[in-house]
Amino acid sequence: MTAANIPFGKPILAEDAFSAVRSVLESGILVHGKVTEAFEDAFAARIGVEHAVAVSSCTAGLHLVHFARGIGPGDTVAVPAMTHVATAHAVELAGARPLFIDVEAGTGNMDASLLAKAVEDGAKPAAIMPVHYLGLPCDMDAVNVVASDVGAYVLEDCALAVDATYNGRKAGGLGLAGAFSFYPVKHMTAIEGGMVTTDDGDLAAAIRKRRAFSYNRALGERTRPGIYDVDALGYNYRMSEVEAAVGLSQLSHLDDFQEARARNDAILREGLSDIPELTIFPDSNAQARSSHYCFNIVLPRDGSIPRDAVVDFLKARGVGTSVHYPSAVPMFEYYRSKYGYTPGQFPVAEWLGEQTISLPVAPHVSESDARYIADCVDDAIKTVKRG
Repeated sequence: MTAANIPFGKPILAEDAFSAVRSVLESGILVHGKVTEAFEDAFAARIGVEHAVAVSSCTAGLHLVHFARGIGPGDTVAVPAMTHVATAHAVELAGARPLFIDVEAGTGNMDASLLAKAVEDGAKPAAIMPVHYLGLPCDMDAVNVVASDVGAYVLEDCALAVDATYNGRKAGGLGLAGAFSFYPVKHMTAIEGGMVTTDDGDLAAAIRKRRAFSYNRALGERTRPGIYDVDALGYNYRMSEVEAAVGLSQLSHLDDFQEARARNDAILREGLSDIPELTIFPDSNAQARSSHYCFNIVLPRDGSIPRDAVVDFLKARGVGTSVHYPSAVPMFEYYRSKYGYTPGQFPVAEWLGEQTISLPVAPHVSESDARYIADCVDDAIKTVKRG
């Protein structure tokens, strides 16, 4: 079989993105401008919420929500043990402690029954952060019940979940707030950056203020140039006009991007579902529909098929891969050393961290590419098992 060249991720930028960036550069207004406002309005409409606030990253957005809500020392925030470290870092940055909850073996999402058990055992999280793993929404009904029982707010980590739905509603509108990522290989990019979505007007106003040092007057509200007061602590978490221009362009192409992702996911699912050694998560259930960020295969828990050998085989065939994510978060050195976690405390998340391989489904992958990837994975499993 001839090797291909299929990277895991590759941003797709249309000509209108380049022209939009040039217009911004020629305008001389690179921050605090109308393009960012237009991007916020368009994204809010896409998600179906009242407010969207553009920020410098998804991590910044998560942090700002906690900061605006007064989360700090003495508070705990429930997060899944399998996620990008940014989810937990946002809690640490606020001065609170993550309460790690293991994930479901069938979806990789926070196990709501374990969350409920933690509460029954005495945990009182001030906030709960469900992460829609690979774009499949969590059991939000169960999460919201627990949140209501303890008086916690729900902050969705939607970094991989643009357009994912739960009971017909889009992720980012299923709790108090959601935070999205526009990193280059996400569903859509703004070069970098993120967005906070919410129906809470007071929260949106607080985040807008705190993303820009907590100036008491925004740039366009100042009666005299350069004159303002600062009445609270804030950060420099703004999005630039250039990034917003790229984001607006990407939104105009997002339907096509999502169609390609769903097509490629279906091809891989058909080609790999009969390999008994692989665990493959669903792309939908009774309530949830995935946004198809990537296609994860999970190797056996016993290590009988070494991940590195499979990855090396695929690399030799020109198939790029990634891992989502390389460790259960409590097993990363920072968290393990600080809180004393030991292997075995989060068995499902640890298995996923050790045995997951992420395959590409993004729009740069053609139908023939997707079939080629499936064939290569099949060959890899057979070859590594023999070897």
